[in-house]
Amino acid sequence: MHQTETASTNTLRTAHMQRPSLIMNDNHQEAGKEEEEDEDEEVEQVDVGNEEMERQVAAKGRPKWARKTDYMLSVIGYCVSLANIWRFPYICSRNGGGAFLIPFVIFLVLCGLPLFFLEVSLGQFSGKSALHIWALCPLMKGLGIGMVLLSGVTCAYFTTVLAWSIYYLVRSCSPALPWSTCGNWWNTDLCVTSISALQNQTVSPFPNRTCLGDKANVTEAGVATLCSYINNENIDVNDAKLWSNTTLSHTASEEFWQYNTLGISGGLGDVGYIQWHLALCLLAAWTIIFLSVIKGIHSVGKVVYVTATIPYILLVILLVQGLLLPGGKEGVLVYLTPDFSRLTDIQVWLEACLQVFYSLGPAWGGLITMASYNDFHNNCLRDAIIATFVSEGTSMFGGIVVFSILGFMSKETGIPVLEVVSSGPGLGYVTYPEALTHLPIPRLWSFLFFAMLVFVAIDSIFSMVETCISAVVDHFPSLMRRRLAVTVAFCCLSYFTGLLFTTQGGMYMFQLVDWYLSFIFLLKAAFLECVVIAWVYGIREFCADIKMMIGREPPFFFKLTWCYITPVLLLTAFIFILTTYKPPTYGKYKYPDYATTIGWFLTAIPVIPFVVMAIKALSEAKGTLLQRLRASLTPEAAWCPSEKTQRELFLAKRLAEKDGRGQATEEGEPSV
Repeated sequence: MHQTETASTNTLRTAHMQRPSLIMNDNHQEAGKEEEEDEDEEVEQVDVGNEEMERQVAAKGRPKWARKTDYMLSVIGYCVSLANIWRFPYICSRNGGGAFLIPFVIFLVLCGLPLFFLEVSLGQFSGKSALHIWALCPLMKGLGIGMVLLSGVTCAYFTTVLAWSIYYLVRSCSPALPWSTCGNWWNTDLCVTSISALQNQTVSPFPNRTCLGDKANVTEAGVATLCSYINNENIDVNDAKLWSNTTLSHTASEEFWQYNTLGISGGLGDVGYIQWHLALCLLAAWTIIFLSVIKGIHSVGKVVYVTATIPYILLVILLVQGLLLPGGKEGVLVYLTPDFSRLTDIQVWLEACLQVFYSLGPAWGGLITMASYNDFHNNCLRDAIIATFVSEGTSMFGGIVVFSILGFMSKETGIPVLEVVSSGPGLGYVTYPEALTHLPIPRLWSFLFFAMLVFVAIDSIFSMVETCISAVVDHFPSLMRRRLAVTVAFCCLSYFTGLLFTTQGGMYMFQLVDWYLSFIFLLKAAFLECVVIAWVYGIREFCADIKMMIGREPPFFFKLTWCYITPVLLLTAFIFILTTYKPPTYGKYKYPDYATTIGWFLTAIPVIPFVVMAIKALSEAKGTLLQRLRASLTPEAAWCPSEKTQRELFLAKRLAEKDGRGQATEEGEPSV
């Protein structure tokens, strides 16, 4: 996110080691004559940094957002992900409907908002990417690397969701929606056009148990699944019984998803071949992403006016249409009707905490990176409050939209709403498309729905891509003039990695990566952020930094949550996740034992840098183990305000404090 290549070149030279030359030279050269040998070495390091600082001061500052609106739309677009649209409604309905909003709002205020404000404050104060803000605590530098790795791997696999949405968007322009009819090459003999057609029917075995007749194009997984079901003769298929059988593709929308879109294979060990229609859609997705981030925040700041606003327009249109349909209002009532008895279940509270955490997106590095381009005196507290409640309010609003359409579907089929609703891709690419086929002008509504999914997905990916690219050019300033080449290389690498998920076994790999990659690291990283800021760097120092930016300290509420409430909630959620861990599933497919080994390896990818960098920080420090630990918990000189005037005052104050501690030591007083 840079204004021009020239500006960005000068900018991220400033980001790595920012020190005012005059103050650091005068004070440290004089202090070096009086201090011990170890102090002389430190002065030498600072003097080396001064030469770089002289060039940095002459350079332009870090690029800033052209308008405040650019930043706010980018942040909201990042936070409003598909988890808000297709996961929240399912979690809410499963955990007490309207009653679920009680723990959800509580965790939003006690956990989500404090984490959001903490991260944007860190980014705005330092003007650095997620990779470099941990100069405030060298022992934690691995957290920054882990955030960048997590964002990079997520870009590679999650863009597959964007490819699915683009494919459905294109197919919505067909003369007839392909997921509304049977008799196509991908359909089985059990295909029915809608859920209502399943009522009061009987499935009889096919002659000679061929199961699929002449439908040779269906995968062997489909053959095995259908045969195992059909071998049970004369099974009554009524109401939700067959609908809830997640291993059997039977409605036209399910079979289109499984056998056309995915070309699903028999399991994780059967990778199969690339689905070229998905590979082309994935290429289109990365082309759009590349063009959007090609000039950093200048190009992203313009694109978000479309990608962040259109989803809300489309949601309103879908809501109006849904409420006008028979059963639409009843569906909304099912969604909002509270079941307060569910509040006694600890699992409901845990899922509320996790939903807030995952939908806001802290600990990925995106919030820190976007805030690093803010003006130093921007009111980040106000921005955090607005963005938090807008993004989570979108979750609630999206649930109303989804359930209004599902209520109509329930009315048409006679199947209870809660038997129809599902989570994840099952809702976005099976249930909802099936519901849209019952609307007037179904192609129009399908096009609008999948256009919304495209915009929602692409906004979240923008920020993760920028997080990775900013980290690279921050760490290697020589690449600043070649930012375009870095962007091309990253997009190409991500595309070719993503081709794995367009194979016939890609869905099994997608589910495995999605299940394991982030769940441990995110909670651990957010917990450590709170602990380091509140108890290592110091809550007073951090509040003073915020006051330097916005003119006043944060309210006592944030001090309380950062120090106690938020870390306790995160630690509790982390423990519950580990104790309630279950292997991943896809429908009723059971992953082989070796999948668990692969999964825990994926979990370790963002965690390993934390361990390695902690060991490195301790080994590079001098003294006893306790002295090394203290040194690795002390902020480096690179941790300072991004604004020049404030930076000079900040470092002068730090030097004065250090000199005071040195004099106290000489007089026999303990040095803390």
